[in-house]
Amino acid sequence: MTGEISIGGVFLPSILLLAVAAVLLTGLATRLLAFAGFYRVVTYRPLVDLALFILILGLLALLTGPSA
Repeated sequence: MTGEISIGGVFLPSILLLAVAAVLLTGLATRLLAFAGFYRVVTYRPLVDLALFILILGLLALLTGPSA
């Protein structure tokens, strides 16, 4: 993962772009989990959603990291 990405001459931190992608993927995952009935066994849904977001963001950061 590089430090910054230029979009139209504006430098954005790459973690910001990964976070946006993680939000979109988390939204998709929560809809699938709700459709499957997973949230019926969860006590506090926002905490599960936050943990899912952090896991997806970490996975994206690992996948886009330097290949050394």
